[in-house]
Amino acid sequence: MALDATRTLSGTMVKIYHNGKWVTNAKGVELQGEINYEDIPRAGNRALGKKATTIEWTGTLTNYKINHDFIKAISQVRHENKTAYVTELMVEINDPESPDTKAWIRVKGVQFTTIPVLNFEVGEIVEEELPFVFTDYQYV
Repeated sequence: MALDATRTLSGTMVKIYHNGKWVTNAKGVELQGEINYEDIPRAGNRALGKKATTIEWTGTLTNYKINHDFIKAISQVRHENKTAYVTELMVEINDPESPDTKAWIRVKGVQFTTIPVLNFEVGEIVEEELPFVFTDYQYV
């Protein structure tokens, strides 16, 4: 069966929400898990076996720079009496031409890993990349 190109997911139809508000300046999001394996030597066999042991969840939120709200929240960790900023993101996938991909993804325990105070170039639209780790996700 041939691919129906009209049913492919358009990133234009993906929305990110933070604290119940649509992050209208979001340009993109990447969520992924890296499965870590431990080598298992096996008797009578030169080939190592592999045992899945942990998963490390990472992501990146890319935004057009319109304010400093995320940076101010992330920056609280630099104060000795404050903890790291922990939050959740909701990702809505809702492309009407691709109904099989419609979903909500709740990203739990988000902790940003850098404080990107400012990065700009003259003549360019300013964007900010917010890399993070997270504890889990679920389809809701």
